[in-house]
Amino acid sequence: MIIIKSPREILLMKESGRILGEIWDFLKDYIQPGISTLDISHQVERIMKENGGVSAEKGYGGYPEAACVSVNEQLVHGIPSAKKILKDGDIVSVDLVVVKNGYMADACRTFPVGIYGERQKRLIEVTEQCFWNGVAKIKPGAHLGDVQHEIQKTAESQGYSVAREYTGHGIGTHMHEDPYIPNYGEAGSGPMLREGMTLCFEPMIMEGKPGLRVMKDGWTAVSKDGKLTCHYENTVVVTKDGYEVLTLSPSETERRKLI
Repeated sequence: MIIIKSPREILLMKESGRILGEIWDFLKDYIQPGISTLDISHQVERIMKENGGVSAEKGYGGYPEAACVSVNEQLVHGIPSAKKILKDGDIVSVDLVVVKNGYMADACRTFPVGIYGERQKRLIEVTEQCFWNGVAKIKPGAHLGDVQHEIQKTAESQGYSVAREYTGHGIGTHMHEDPYIPNYGEAGSGPMLREGMTLCFEPMIMEGKPGLRVMKDGWTAVSKDGKLTCHYENTVVVTKDGYEVLTLSPSETERRKLI
């Protein structure tokens, strides 16, 4: 069952989304060669607490940290470590869920580290464009498959593949609510979108083939062929005439106005 949120509930989710936005603007300058993935998690948790929120990921299913931090061939659920030191040319995905006043927001960004090349830049840009091309299809009466199809089409048209094992999802008082949202599908298929639905769309795009394996830690999913992976996610609410993204930073909001 897909839960329709009231205006009050959406306002509470916007506050959680605002906290994530503040974190993105901090991390884009903080992430540099020489820091560890554990450093990132600690900074994320600090900012959440300073804003009255907490990490919904920490303790979820036994997950040990406040953020999922995945590097290069790690697609999702990388466990932060003091031993994992970032270097020039890495790309690092930071996937966060914050809860405040009982309501959650979920988003992910992939950041390039230090000096990097066109290969990393292009993958990050295409993954983000998959999201924006997909959500452009959102309006009441459209189908979820319209968004999924556009994400897949954008990725594959640029020579990339779409991860099959992990999906987007609904969100609200729980991290994962109905529906589950693959990054592939047929236009015109799936549930019809209605005003008040709150959904996480999260393109997970792979430079090589779409196969994944989970490492011995039981969490970290990596590409089987060892090629780069990328992840971009936002929490979105369906509005009466389209959609609103709840998890952009102030600088991202300004940048979108110029596009």
